[in-house]
Amino acid sequence: MDTRFLQSFVAVAEFGSIAEAARRLDLAPTTVTQQLRALEADIGTPLLARAGRTVQPTAAGQRILDRARALLRDASDLRSAASATGLPAGPLRLGATPSALMGMLPPMLRAWKQAHPGIPIYIEPGTSARLLDRVTAGDLDAAILVHPAFELTKTYAWHPLREEALILLTPAGLRVRDPLRVAAREPFIRYDRNVVAGKMADQYLRSHGIRPKVQFELDGIEHIARLVAEGFGVSVLPDWPVIGAPDPALRRWALPAPCPVRQIGMLWPRNGVRAALAQAFLDTLMAAAPSSAHGHRRGRNAGG
Repeated sequence: MDTRFLQSFVAVAEFGSIAEAARRLDLAPTTVTQQLRALEADIGTPLLARAGRTVQPTAAGQRILDRARALLRDASDLRSAASATGLPAGPLRLGATPSALMGMLPPMLRAWKQAHPGIPIYIEPGTSARLLDRVTAGDLDAAILVHPAFELTKTYAWHPLREEALILLTPAGLRVRDPLRVAAREPFIRYDRNVVAGKMADQYLRSHGIRPKVQFELDGIEHIARLVAEGFGVSVLPDWPVIGAPDPALRRWALPAPCPVRQIGMLWPRNGVRAALAQAFLDTLMAAAPSSAHGHRRGRNAGG
């Protein structure tokens, strides 16, 4: 059984589309279709069927889907273990949140390219919750994400990289003497309460008896910052890193202590063939930028 055919089957089952699976796998749709037919002929039963505009696994396909994923992971581990170098063969499958991609990841990638030019990195963006699921499912070797609101099991290693306290974000022209009073008075853009920092912000404001005048609620720090810069309101967000010059249309204000802090770090499985690859990535970034493991810029009354 050709593992490439299994990979096409899993991709179509996950994306619900032969065209999308072909795009993700960098194959022609006709090639994916041929591989699926060959796999079904080998197994002896249909594995996928049309369901309206999507393609869904049949009952037999659904039964073998998890086993197919496990076989693909085992095959990947086998190739990694057969590496002739001191590290498992790449690519390193790394997940990263949007804020990590924007602010933290570029210098890490430069350091990795210099230290291990022969090992590429596949980067998958996503929310912290999504990336956590992908790591625990074995689909990613490691992820840079926000520590969840619960304790991680000992099966996984965690290394903190950055701490980000909540701040009040306002348009640059807004005068602020009391950040909490401003949060209560001005139109408010709420950070999604389904994410860790959004819950922190909501609980912090409630603890101070503040019921903000919510205009919008959305995920995505950069999207919220853009709305604040355009004058739609203020927001309470983590003090996230930015690349380049600060946005002159924004200003960050420290909130009264005790102020919640979200922790950004790297998560990876402790055991397995590819754990050494994740550990090597962490070692490289710590050697290149040891200060990234320390705190963030706390309590700034400064632009963007």
